[in-house]
Amino acid sequence: MATDYYKTLEVAKDATDAEIKRAFYRKARELHPDVNKAPDAEERFKELNEAYDVLSDANKRAQYDRFGTVGGYGSGPGGYQYVDLDDLFGSGFGMGDIFSQFFGGSAYGRANVRREGRDMGVGLKLTLEEVATGTKKEIVYDRLAPCETCGGTGVGEGGQTVDCKRCNGTGRIVSVQRTFLGDMQTQATCPECGGTGKTIDIPCPDCEGQGRLPDRQHITIDVPHGIKDGQQLRLSGYGEAGMHGAAAGNLIVTVRIEQHPEFKRDGDNLHIRKQISITQAALGARIEVKGIMPEETVPVEIPEGCQNDQVVRVRNYGLPRFKRDSRGDLYVLVNVVVPRNLTKRQKELLEELSGEFGDSLGGKKTVGERIKDALS
Repeated sequence: MATDYYKTLEVAKDATDAEIKRAFYRKARELHPDVNKAPDAEERFKELNEAYDVLSDANKRAQYDRFGTVGGYGSGPGGYQYVDLDDLFGSGFGMGDIFSQFFGGSAYGRANVRREGRDMGVGLKLTLEEVATGTKKEIVYDRLAPCETCGGTGVGEGGQTVDCKRCNGTGRIVSVQRTFLGDMQTQATCPECGGTGKTIDIPCPDCEGQGRLPDRQHITIDVPHGIKDGQQLRLSGYGEAGMHGAAAGNLIVTVRIEQHPEFKRDGDNLHIRKQISITQAALGARIEVKGIMPEETVPVEIPEGCQNDQVVRVRNYGLPRFKRDSRGDLYVLVNVVVPRNLTKRQKELLEELSGEFGDSLGGKKTVGERIKDALS
């Protein structure tokens, strides 16, 4: 194996998911660049994050155990969609940044850290076929999640929430300064409890009293049919967890729809090109095109005298409308194909038709005339 992820995390090859997670937390606290100033700390933290990314996912871990490598990131063999938060936030928002937040918001102190969890955003790619039918997608993303050890409270075994000793439970620190104008009294937020007036006497050893921990989340969402590019789905409570059981933020999923090789979308309508012969265009015909739904065949009535680039509308064969039973329309752009390499008989028939229409061939001899000249 080029990289021994088990060695990186310092766990056995039969380690449980919980053991892998605890090992990652322990090593991350040790190696994160915010606390480790060694020159190679950032690189080692990246290696640690990669090891956890593989071993914390059942599909990737099985592939790694079998082949000794995992081919890149993205849609894995289990069909999930790994979501990089760069899709929306533009740069570097991942497990490393979540650990930065974690180190900056320990326990009750740090008055600048908000208690409620923030909203998070991810992008989700869909095919047009998935838009047509609706689909289920498993999303994998990194967030600060409630600590399983303390249930999100931040309180360790045998501990409790008590009045802050520094501010006596008021959440404010009063200081007095002597000046030439007399004593000046000021108040400030207590740095020990962050203004809550409460601290934990025995913090949870895993989350250090925060009530939350960096974790990789796997959630399955229902994507309704007819969803549009750029439309957002809001998953309540799946964003960043709050501190000490405070409300969690929401996960905002922004849909991105991939271009289709044949269909072009216009709202709930679809556009497609279809080639027909000159006889089909002249006489009219019933042809079939493939629809957007699974195994769907769409009957298209080509009118007599159909012209090149004419559009034929077929009602109710477009995309299903968002959360509704009705569908848009399908617009077929007709391309009339002029045949090449005609047989002798085909040329004779066209020449006969040309005579019926009174078309001039510009002095060009017909097939019959050329045969007659050859025999004379």
